[in-house]
Amino acid sequence: MCGIIGIVGTTEVASALYDGLTVLQHRGQDAAGIATVEGARLRLHKGNGLVRDVFGQSAMSGLRGRIGIGHCRYPTAGSEGSAEAQPFYVNSPYGIAFAHNGNLVNTEMLRREMFEDDRRHINTDSDSEVLLNVLAHELQIQDRMALTPDHIFKAVAGVHARARGGYACLSLLLGYGLLAFRDPNGIRPLVLGERVSAEGREYAVASESVALDVLGFKRLRDVAPGEAVYITMDGQLHTRMCAESAVHAPCIFEYVYLARPDSMIENVSVYKARLRMGYKLAEKILRERPDHGIDAVMPIPDTSRTAASALAEALGVPFREGFVKNHYIGRTFIMPGQGERVKSVRRKLNAIDLEFRNKNVLLVDDSIVRGTTSRQIIQMARDAGAKNVYFASAAPPVRYPNVYGIDMPAASELVASGHSIAEVEKILGADWLIYQDLQDLIWAVQDGNDELKHFDTSCFSGEYVTGLDQTYLQQIEMLRSDDAKAARRTV
Repeated sequence: MCGIIGIVGTTEVASALYDGLTVLQHRGQDAAGIATVEGARLRLHKGNGLVRDVFGQSAMSGLRGRIGIGHCRYPTAGSEGSAEAQPFYVNSPYGIAFAHNGNLVNTEMLRREMFEDDRRHINTDSDSEVLLNVLAHELQIQDRMALTPDHIFKAVAGVHARARGGYACLSLLLGYGLLAFRDPNGIRPLVLGERVSAEGREYAVASESVALDVLGFKRLRDVAPGEAVYITMDGQLHTRMCAESAVHAPCIFEYVYLARPDSMIENVSVYKARLRMGYKLAEKILRERPDHGIDAVMPIPDTSRTAASALAEALGVPFREGFVKNHYIGRTFIMPGQGERVKSVRRKLNAIDLEFRNKNVLLVDDSIVRGTTSRQIIQMARDAGAKNVYFASAAPPVRYPNVYGIDMPAASELVASGHSIAEVEKILGADWLIYQDLQDLIWAVQDGNDELKHFDTSCFSGEYVTGLDQTYLQQIEMLRSDDAKAARRTV
Protein backbone atom coordinates (compact mmCIF):
# COMPACT_ATOMS: atom_id res chain seq x y z
CA MET A 1 0.00 0.00 0.00
CA CYS A 2 2.72 2.46 -0.91
CA GLY A 3 2.17 5.67 -2.83
CA ILE A 4 4.08 6.38 -6.04
CA ILE A 5 4.18 9.32 -8.44
CA GLY A 6 6.29 10.17 -11.47
CA ILE A 7 6.38 13.32 -13.60
CA VAL A 8 7.98 14.23 -16.91
CA GLY A 9 7.70 18.01 -17.02
CA THR A 10 8.85 21.06 -18.89
CA THR A 11 10.12 22.75 -15.72
CA GLU A 12 11.59 21.59 -12.37
CA VAL A 13 9.42 18.79 -10.89
CA ALA A 14 10.68 18.33 -7.31
CA SER A 15 8.09 20.58 -5.67
CA ALA A 16 5.27 18.92 -7.66
CA LEU A 17 6.52 15.47 -6.61
CA TYR A 18 6.57 16.67 -3.00
CA ASP A 19 2.99 17.95 -3.25
CA GLY A 20 1.88 14.71 -4.92
CA LEU A 21 3.43 12.62 -2.16
CA THR A 22 1.73 14.65 0.56
CA VAL A 23 -1.61 13.86 -1.10
CA LEU A 24 -0.63 10.17 -1.22
CA GLN A 25 0.63 10.17 2.38
CA HIS A 26 -2.32 8.02 3.49
CA ARG A 27 -0.80 5.17 1.48
CA GLY A 28 2.40 5.07 3.50
CA GLN A 29 3.80 6.84 6.57
CA ASP A 30 6.98 4.86 7.21
CA ALA A 31 9.40 6.49 4.75
CA ALA A 32 9.52 8.75 1.71
CA GLY A 33 11.88 9.50 -1.15
CA ILE A 34 12.27 11.48 -4.37
CA ALA A 35 14.65 10.89 -7.28
CA THR A 36 15.14 13.36 -10.13
CA VAL A 37 17.41 13.46 -13.16
CA GLU A 38 19.40 16.52 -14.12
CA GLY A 39 21.43 15.96 -17.28
CA ALA A 40 23.40 12.75 -16.75
CA ARG A 41 23.13 12.85 -12.95
CA LEU A 42 20.61 11.26 -10.61
CA ARG A 43 19.55 13.35 -7.62
CA LEU A 44 18.15 11.26 -4.75
CA HIS A 45 16.94 12.01 -1.24
CA LYS A 46 15.01 9.63 1.03
CA GLY A 47 14.56 8.74 4.68
CA ASN A 48 12.23 7.47 7.38
CA GLY A 49 9.20 9.51 8.38
CA LEU A 50 6.44 11.56 6.84
CA VAL A 51 7.00 13.49 3.62
CA ARG A 52 7.11 16.82 5.48
CA ASP A 53 9.81 15.48 7.83
CA VAL A 54 12.01 13.84 5.20
CA PHE A 55 12.24 16.84 2.87
CA GLY A 56 13.60 20.10 4.21
CA GLN A 57 14.61 23.13 2.20
CA SER A 58 18.16 21.89 1.70
CA ALA A 59 17.02 18.48 0.43
CA MET A 60 14.50 20.00 -1.95
CA SER A 61 16.99 22.47 -3.41
CA GLY A 62 19.24 19.58 -4.40
CA LEU A 63 16.53 17.71 -6.31
CA ARG A 64 17.06 19.37 -9.65
CA GLY A 65 15.57 18.21 -12.95
CA ARG A 66 12.50 18.11 -15.16
CA ILE A 67 11.84 14.41 -14.64
CA GLY A 68 11.49 12.46 -11.41
CA ILE A 69 9.70 9.89 -9.28
CA GLY A 70 8.53 9.86 -5.66
CA HIS A 71 7.54 7.18 -3.15
CA CYS A 72 5.96 7.04 0.31
CA ARG A 73 6.42 3.70 2.00
CA TYR A 74 4.24 1.46 4.04
CA PRO A 75 6.16 -1.73 4.91
CA THR A 76 4.81 -5.09 3.81
CA ALA A 77 7.79 -7.28 2.99
CA GLY A 78 11.19 -6.48 4.42
CA SER A 79 12.18 -4.67 7.59
CA GLU A 80 11.23 -1.20 8.70
CA GLY A 81 14.67 0.42 8.59
CA SER A 82 15.90 3.33 6.53
CA ALA A 83 17.60 0.96 4.09
CA GLU A 84 14.13 0.03 2.79
CA ALA A 85 13.20 3.61 1.85
CA GLN A 86 12.59 4.10 -1.87
CA PRO A 87 13.38 4.93 -4.64
CA PHE A 88 16.12 2.31 -4.99
CA TYR A 89 18.99 2.80 -7.43
CA VAL A 90 21.33 0.56 -9.43
CA ASN A 91 24.02 1.97 -11.70
CA SER A 92 24.05 -0.88 -14.20
CA PRO A 93 22.85 -0.85 -16.87
CA TYR A 94 22.39 2.83 -17.77
CA GLY A 95 21.50 3.89 -14.21
CA ILE A 96 18.02 3.04 -12.91
CA ALA A 97 15.98 4.53 -10.05
CA PHE A 98 12.93 2.51 -9.06
CA ALA A 99 9.76 2.88 -6.93
CA HIS A 100 7.23 0.12 -6.35
CA ASN A 101 3.78 -0.36 -4.81
CA GLY A 102 2.73 -3.93 -4.19
CA ASN A 103 4.18 -7.27 -3.20
CA LEU A 104 5.63 -10.25 -5.06
CA VAL A 105 4.70 -13.79 -4.10
CA ASN A 106 7.78 -15.43 -5.66
CA THR A 107 10.42 -13.16 -4.12
CA GLU A 108 12.62 -15.91 -2.72
CA MET A 109 12.78 -17.75 -6.04
CA LEU A 110 13.71 -14.52 -7.82
CA ARG A 111 16.29 -13.71 -5.15
CA ARG A 112 18.00 -17.05 -5.80
CA GLU A 113 17.85 -16.51 -9.55
CA MET A 114 19.37 -13.05 -9.17
CA PHE A 115 22.35 -14.50 -7.31
CA GLU A 116 22.84 -17.84 -9.03
CA ASP A 117 21.96 -17.01 -12.64
CA ASP A 118 22.08 -13.24 -13.08
CA ARG A 119 25.00 -12.57 -10.70
CA ARG A 120 23.25 -9.59 -9.11
CA HIS A 121 23.50 -8.76 -5.40
CA ILE A 122 20.38 -7.89 -3.38
CA ASN A 123 21.29 -5.71 -0.42
CA THR A 124 17.98 -5.54 1.50
CA ASP A 125 15.03 -7.77 2.37
CA SER A 126 12.76 -5.73 0.09
CA ASP A 127 10.97 -7.38 -2.81
CA SER A 128 11.12 -3.96 -4.49
CA GLU A 129 14.89 -4.24 -4.77
CA VAL A 130 14.45 -7.72 -6.22
CA LEU A 131 12.01 -6.38 -8.81
CA LEU A 132 14.40 -3.53 -9.67
CA ASN A 133 17.20 -6.03 -10.30
CA VAL A 134 14.95 -8.19 -12.47
CA LEU A 135 14.21 -5.10 -14.58
CA ALA A 136 17.91 -4.20 -14.67
CA HIS A 137 18.82 -7.69 -15.84
CA GLU A 138 16.15 -7.67 -18.54
CA LEU A 139 17.47 -4.32 -19.80
CA GLN A 140 21.06 -5.62 -19.63
CA ILE A 141 20.36 -8.57 -21.91
CA GLN A 142 19.03 -6.24 -24.59
CA ASP A 143 22.79 -5.68 -25.14
CA ARG A 144 22.39 -2.22 -26.65
CA MET A 145 24.44 0.93 -26.33
CA ALA A 146 21.24 2.87 -27.03
CA LEU A 147 17.77 1.68 -26.04
CA THR A 148 14.71 2.12 -28.24
CA PRO A 149 11.11 1.88 -26.98
CA ASP A 150 11.04 -1.67 -28.42
CA HIS A 151 13.98 -2.71 -26.25
CA ILE A 152 12.42 -1.17 -23.15
CA PHE A 153 9.07 -2.85 -23.72
CA LYS A 154 10.80 -6.17 -24.36
CA ALA A 155 12.54 -5.81 -20.99
CA VAL A 156 9.21 -5.15 -19.26
CA ALA A 157 7.78 -8.26 -20.93
CA GLY A 158 10.69 -10.18 -19.39
CA VAL A 159 9.82 -8.80 -15.95
CA HIS A 160 6.19 -9.88 -16.34
CA ALA A 161 7.33 -13.37 -17.36
CA ARG A 162 9.36 -13.76 -14.17
CA ALA A 163 7.51 -11.81 -11.46
CA ARG A 164 4.28 -12.95 -9.79
CA GLY A 165 2.18 -10.79 -7.52
CA GLY A 166 0.66 -7.34 -7.41
CA TYR A 167 2.89 -4.48 -8.53
CA ALA A 168 2.73 -0.96 -9.93
CA CYS A 169 6.18 0.37 -10.75
CA LEU A 170 7.89 3.60 -11.76
CA SER A 171 11.45 3.77 -13.02
CA LEU A 172 13.83 6.48 -14.16
CA LEU A 173 16.15 5.28 -16.92
CA LEU A 174 19.00 7.78 -17.00
CA GLY A 175 19.35 9.33 -20.41
CA TYR A 176 16.06 7.85 -21.59
CA GLY A 177 13.07 8.86 -19.49
CA LEU A 178 10.35 7.52 -17.21
CA LEU A 179 9.02 3.97 -17.39
CA ALA A 180 5.79 2.86 -15.65
CA PHE A 181 4.20 -0.58 -15.68
CA ARG A 182 1.51 -2.56 -13.87
CA ASP A 183 1.12 -6.25 -13.07
CA PRO A 184 -0.82 -8.42 -15.58
CA ASN A 185 -3.80 -8.72 -13.23
CA GLY A 186 -3.95 -5.00 -12.49
CA ILE A 187 -4.13 -5.67 -8.75
CA ARG A 188 -2.40 -2.48 -7.64
CA PRO A 189 -3.66 0.82 -9.14
CA LEU A 190 -1.83 3.16 -11.51
CA VAL A 191 -3.25 6.13 -13.39
CA LEU A 192 -1.89 8.29 -16.24
CA GLY A 193 -2.47 12.03 -16.61
CA GLU A 194 -1.34 14.93 -18.76
CA ARG A 195 -1.05 18.69 -18.44
CA VAL A 196 -0.64 21.16 -21.29
CA SER A 197 1.02 24.48 -20.53
CA ALA A 198 2.62 27.27 -22.50
CA GLU A 199 5.93 25.38 -22.26
CA GLY A 200 4.51 22.16 -23.71
CA ARG A 201 2.91 18.85 -22.76
CA GLU A 202 3.70 17.15 -19.45
CA TYR A 203 2.81 13.69 -18.14
CA ALA A 204 2.31 12.22 -14.68
CA VAL A 205 1.72 8.68 -13.41
CA ALA A 206 0.48 8.03 -9.87
CA SER A 207 -1.15 5.51 -7.54
CA GLU A 208 -4.34 7.57 -7.31
CA SER A 209 -5.98 10.21 -9.47
CA VAL A 210 -6.21 12.63 -6.53
CA ALA A 211 -2.46 13.26 -6.90
CA LEU A 212 -3.06 14.32 -10.50
CA ASP A 213 -5.99 16.53 -9.48
CA VAL A 214 -4.02 18.63 -7.02
CA LEU A 215 -1.22 19.16 -9.55
CA GLY A 216 -3.56 20.23 -12.33
CA PHE A 217 -3.10 17.14 -14.50
CA LYS A 218 -6.04 15.78 -16.47
CA ARG A 219 -6.70 12.12 -15.77
CA LEU A 220 -6.36 10.29 -19.09
CA ARG A 221 -6.93 6.69 -18.02
CA ASP A 222 -5.72 3.89 -15.82
CA VAL A 223 -2.58 2.13 -16.95
CA ALA A 224 -3.93 -1.19 -18.23
CA PRO A 225 -2.97 -4.50 -16.59
CA GLY A 226 0.29 -5.69 -18.16
CA GLU A 227 0.80 -2.37 -19.94
CA ALA A 228 4.01 -0.33 -19.94
CA VAL A 229 4.13 3.44 -20.39
CA TYR A 230 7.42 4.98 -21.50
CA ILE A 231 7.84 8.77 -21.62
CA THR A 232 11.06 10.08 -23.11
CA MET A 233 13.11 12.91 -21.62
CA ASP A 234 11.61 15.27 -24.19
CA GLY A 235 8.03 14.23 -23.41
CA GLN A 236 7.18 11.69 -26.11
CA LEU A 237 4.65 9.11 -24.91
CA HIS A 238 4.94 5.43 -25.90
CA THR A 239 2.68 2.64 -24.61
CA ARG A 240 2.49 -1.10 -25.21
CA MET A 241 0.89 -4.21 -23.74
CA CYS A 242 3.80 -6.30 -22.47
CA ALA A 243 2.05 -9.30 -20.93
CA GLU A 244 -0.34 -11.94 -22.17
CA SER A 245 -3.95 -11.39 -21.21
CA ALA A 246 -4.79 -12.39 -17.64
CA VAL A 247 -7.78 -12.04 -15.34
CA HIS A 248 -8.19 -8.32 -14.61
CA ALA A 249 -8.72 -8.27 -10.85
CA PRO A 250 -8.12 -4.92 -9.14
CA CYS A 251 -7.84 -4.96 -5.36
CA ILE A 252 -11.30 -4.37 -3.88
CA PHE A 253 -9.78 -3.25 -0.56
CA GLU A 254 -8.64 -0.06 -2.30
CA TYR A 255 -12.31 0.98 -2.40
CA VAL A 256 -13.02 -0.20 1.15
CA TYR A 257 -10.15 1.52 2.94
CA LEU A 258 -6.90 2.28 1.16
CA ALA A 259 -7.78 4.96 -1.40
CA ARG A 260 -8.93 8.50 -0.74
CA PRO A 261 -12.66 9.01 -1.40
CA ASP A 262 -11.92 11.72 -3.98
CA SER A 263 -9.95 9.30 -6.18
CA MET A 264 -11.09 7.49 -9.31
CA ILE A 265 -9.77 3.95 -9.72
CA GLU A 266 -10.66 1.90 -12.81
CA ASN A 267 -13.14 4.65 -13.74
CA VAL A 268 -14.99 4.05 -10.47
CA SER A 269 -15.45 6.85 -7.97
CA VAL A 270 -14.22 5.61 -4.59
CA TYR A 271 -16.71 7.96 -2.92
CA LYS A 272 -19.67 6.60 -4.88
CA ALA A 273 -18.58 3.01 -4.25
CA ARG A 274 -18.55 3.68 -0.51
CA LEU A 275 -22.00 5.24 -0.67
CA ARG A 276 -23.27 2.08 -2.34
CA MET A 277 -21.61 -0.02 0.37
CA GLY A 278 -23.65 1.90 2.95
CA TYR A 279 -26.91 1.45 1.06
CA LYS A 280 -26.33 -2.30 0.71
CA LEU A 281 -25.48 -2.65 4.37
CA ALA A 282 -28.70 -0.83 5.29
CA GLU A 283 -30.68 -3.25 3.13
CA LYS A 284 -29.14 -6.16 5.04
CA ILE A 285 -29.94 -4.59 8.42
CA LEU A 286 -33.57 -4.03 7.37
CA ARG A 287 -33.81 -7.67 6.27
CA GLU A 288 -32.21 -9.21 9.32
CA ARG A 289 -33.14 -6.68 12.03
CA PRO A 290 -36.27 -4.82 10.93
CA ASP A 291 -36.88 -3.75 14.55
CA HIS A 292 -33.30 -2.56 15.00
CA GLY A 293 -34.13 0.27 17.41
CA ILE A 294 -31.11 2.33 16.34
CA ASP A 295 -31.19 5.92 17.62
CA ALA A 296 -28.07 7.16 15.81
CA VAL A 297 -25.55 5.97 13.22
CA MET A 298 -21.95 6.98 13.92
CA PRO A 299 -18.86 6.50 11.74
CA ILE A 300 -15.46 5.49 13.01
CA PRO A 301 -13.54 8.39 11.45
CA ASP A 302 -12.49 8.85 8.77
CA THR A 303 -12.70 6.13 6.12
CA SER A 304 -16.14 4.83 7.07
CA ARG A 305 -17.87 8.23 7.08
CA THR A 306 -19.18 7.96 3.50
CA ALA A 307 -20.69 4.49 3.94
CA ALA A 308 -22.14 5.41 7.35
CA SER A 309 -23.89 8.51 5.97
CA ALA A 310 -25.55 6.46 3.22
CA LEU A 311 -26.51 3.75 5.71
CA ALA A 312 -28.15 6.29 8.03
CA GLU A 313 -30.05 7.86 5.15
CA ALA A 314 -31.37 4.47 4.00
CA LEU A 315 -32.44 3.52 7.54
CA GLY A 316 -34.02 6.91 8.18
CA VAL A 317 -31.92 7.28 11.33
CA PRO A 318 -29.97 10.38 12.38
CA PHE A 319 -26.31 10.46 11.36
CA ARG A 320 -24.14 11.72 14.19
CA GLU A 321 -20.42 12.31 14.77
CA GLY A 322 -19.77 10.50 18.02
CA PHE A 323 -15.99 10.49 17.85
CA VAL A 324 -13.50 13.27 17.19
CA LYS A 325 -10.26 12.19 15.55
CA ASN A 326 -6.80 13.51 16.26
CA HIS A 327 -5.39 13.82 12.75
CA TYR A 328 -1.83 13.97 14.02
CA ILE A 329 -1.87 10.27 14.85
CA GLY A 330 -1.15 7.81 12.03
CA ARG A 331 -3.58 5.23 10.67
CA THR A 332 -3.80 2.46 13.29
CA PHE A 333 -4.13 -0.18 10.57
CA ILE A 334 -0.51 0.48 9.56
CA MET A 335 0.98 0.90 13.02
CA PRO A 336 4.06 -1.34 13.26
CA GLY A 337 3.07 -3.40 16.31
CA GLN A 338 0.04 -4.50 18.29
CA GLY A 339 1.16 -2.65 21.41
CA GLU A 340 1.49 0.59 19.47
CA ARG A 341 -1.95 0.10 17.90
CA VAL A 342 -3.54 -0.49 21.29
CA LYS A 343 -1.97 2.63 22.78
CA SER A 344 -2.87 4.76 19.79
CA VAL A 345 -6.65 4.27 19.79
CA ARG A 346 -7.48 6.52 22.75
CA ARG A 347 -4.87 9.03 21.64
CA LYS A 348 -6.52 9.04 18.22
CA LEU A 349 -10.24 9.12 19.11
CA ASN A 350 -12.25 10.91 21.76
CA ALA A 351 -15.96 10.31 22.36
CA ILE A 352 -18.56 13.10 22.55
CA ASP A 353 -20.48 11.86 25.58
CA LEU A 354 -23.71 13.73 24.86
CA GLU A 355 -24.14 11.92 21.55
CA PHE A 356 -24.01 8.51 23.25
CA ARG A 357 -25.88 9.03 26.49
CA ASN A 358 -28.85 6.65 26.84
CA LYS A 359 -28.91 5.88 23.11
CA ASN A 360 -28.79 2.73 21.01
CA VAL A 361 -25.92 3.55 18.65
CA LEU A 362 -24.75 1.81 15.50
CA LEU A 363 -21.02 2.27 14.98
CA VAL A 364 -19.87 1.82 11.39
CA ASP A 365 -16.32 0.99 10.35
CA ASP A 366 -14.88 0.26 6.91
CA SER A 367 -13.62 -3.18 8.01
CA ILE A 368 -12.55 -5.23 11.01
CA VAL A 369 -9.05 -6.71 10.83
CA ARG A 370 -7.52 -7.69 14.17
CA GLY A 371 -10.54 -6.51 16.15
CA THR A 372 -8.43 -4.84 18.84
CA THR A 373 -9.34 -1.32 17.76
CA SER A 374 -13.02 -2.19 17.32
CA ARG A 375 -13.20 -3.68 20.80
CA GLN A 376 -11.71 -0.56 22.37
CA ILE A 377 -14.02 1.75 20.43
CA ILE A 378 -17.09 -0.23 21.50
CA GLN A 379 -15.96 0.07 25.11
CA MET A 380 -15.43 3.82 24.64
CA ALA A 381 -19.03 4.10 23.46
CA ARG A 382 -20.26 2.26 26.55
CA ASP A 383 -18.11 4.43 28.81
CA ALA A 384 -19.68 7.49 27.15
CA GLY A 385 -23.13 6.30 28.25
CA ALA A 386 -24.52 4.32 25.30
CA LYS A 387 -27.43 2.05 26.20
CA ASN A 388 -26.64 -0.49 23.47
CA VAL A 389 -23.71 -0.55 21.05
CA TYR A 390 -24.21 -2.18 17.67
CA PHE A 391 -21.38 -2.54 15.17
CA ALA A 392 -21.40 -2.72 11.36
CA SER A 393 -18.56 -3.41 8.94
CA ALA A 394 -18.80 -2.05 5.39
CA ALA A 395 -16.64 -5.00 4.33
CA PRO A 396 -17.07 -8.76 4.79
CA PRO A 397 -15.12 -10.67 7.47
CA VAL A 398 -11.36 -10.49 6.86
CA ARG A 399 -10.30 -14.12 7.26
CA TYR A 400 -7.15 -14.42 5.14
CA PRO A 401 -3.88 -12.50 4.71
CA ASN A 402 -3.48 -10.16 1.77
CA VAL A 403 -0.31 -11.01 -0.15
CA TYR A 404 -0.38 -8.32 -2.84
CA GLY A 405 0.84 -5.26 -0.97
CA ILE A 406 -1.37 -4.83 2.11
CA ASP A 407 0.24 -5.83 5.39
CA MET A 408 -2.71 -7.70 6.82
CA PRO A 409 -1.34 -9.84 9.61
CA ALA A 410 -0.95 -13.57 9.95
CA ALA A 411 -4.27 -15.42 9.76
CA SER A 412 -3.99 -16.33 13.45
CA GLU A 413 -4.17 -12.59 14.30
CA LEU A 414 -7.30 -11.87 12.22
CA VAL A 415 -10.28 -11.80 14.56
CA ALA A 416 -12.65 -13.40 12.02
CA SER A 417 -10.27 -16.22 11.11
CA GLY A 418 -11.61 -19.44 12.55
CA HIS A 419 -14.53 -17.67 14.27
CA SER A 420 -18.20 -17.40 13.45
CA ILE A 421 -19.81 -13.96 13.32
CA ALA A 422 -21.49 -14.68 16.64
CA GLU A 423 -18.11 -15.46 18.18
CA VAL A 424 -16.58 -12.26 16.76
CA GLU A 425 -19.55 -10.33 18.14
CA LYS A 426 -18.76 -11.69 21.59
CA ILE A 427 -15.02 -11.00 21.27
CA LEU A 428 -15.69 -7.39 20.30
CA GLY A 429 -18.28 -6.91 23.02
CA ALA A 430 -20.99 -5.60 20.67
CA ASP A 431 -24.68 -6.08 21.38
CA TRP A 432 -24.94 -7.19 17.77
CA LEU A 433 -22.59 -7.24 14.82
CA ILE A 434 -23.29 -7.17 11.10
CA TYR A 435 -20.92 -7.58 8.16
CA GLN A 436 -21.33 -6.63 4.52
CA ASP A 437 -21.89 -9.61 2.21
CA LEU A 438 -19.09 -10.15 -0.31
CA GLN A 439 -21.44 -10.09 -3.31
CA ASP A 440 -22.90 -6.79 -2.11
CA LEU A 441 -19.40 -5.33 -1.78
CA ILE A 442 -18.55 -6.48 -5.31
CA TRP A 443 -21.77 -4.95 -6.62
CA ALA A 444 -21.03 -1.65 -4.85
CA VAL A 445 -17.78 -1.27 -6.79
CA GLN A 446 -18.83 -2.97 -10.03
CA ASP A 447 -21.88 -0.75 -10.41
CA GLY A 448 -19.50 2.10 -11.23
CA ASN A 449 -17.96 0.26 -14.20
CA ASP A 450 -19.75 -2.64 -15.87
CA GLU A 451 -16.52 -3.71 -17.57
CA LEU A 452 -15.08 -4.84 -14.23
CA LYS A 453 -15.89 -8.53 -13.98
CA HIS A 454 -13.43 -9.70 -11.33
CA PHE A 455 -11.70 -8.36 -8.22
CA ASP A 456 -8.95 -9.44 -5.89
CA THR A 457 -11.05 -10.37 -2.85
CA SER A 458 -8.44 -12.69 -1.36
CA CYS A 459 -8.55 -11.31 2.19
CA PHE A 460 -12.28 -12.11 2.29
CA SER A 461 -12.48 -15.22 0.07
CA GLY A 462 -9.05 -16.83 0.32
CA GLU A 463 -8.87 -16.97 -3.49
CA TYR A 464 -5.53 -15.68 -4.82
CA VAL A 465 -5.67 -14.71 -8.48
CA THR A 466 -1.96 -15.34 -9.13
CA GLY A 467 -1.95 -18.69 -7.37
CA LEU A 468 0.34 -19.39 -4.42
CA ASP A 469 2.99 -21.96 -3.65
CA GLN A 470 1.95 -24.38 -0.94
CA THR A 471 4.31 -22.96 1.69
CA TYR A 472 3.88 -19.26 0.96
CA LEU A 473 1.12 -18.55 3.49
CA GLN A 474 3.15 -20.35 6.15
CA GLN A 475 6.06 -18.04 5.40
CA ILE A 476 3.72 -15.04 5.63
CA GLU A 477 2.54 -16.31 9.02
CA MET A 478 6.12 -16.32 10.30
CA LEU A 479 7.08 -12.95 8.78
CA ARG A 480 3.99 -10.87 9.47
CA SER A 481 2.98 -11.80 12.99
CA ASP A 482 3.39 -9.01 15.52
CA ASP A 483 5.87 -11.13 17.46
CA ALA A 484 8.03 -11.58 14.37
CA LYS A 485 7.95 -7.84 13.61
CA ALA A 486 8.84 -6.98 17.19
CA ALA A 487 11.81 -9.37 17.02
CA ARG A 488 13.06 -7.69 13.84
CA ARG A 489 12.79 -4.23 15.37
CA THR A 490 15.00 -5.27 18.31
CA VAL A 491 17.78 -6.63 16.09
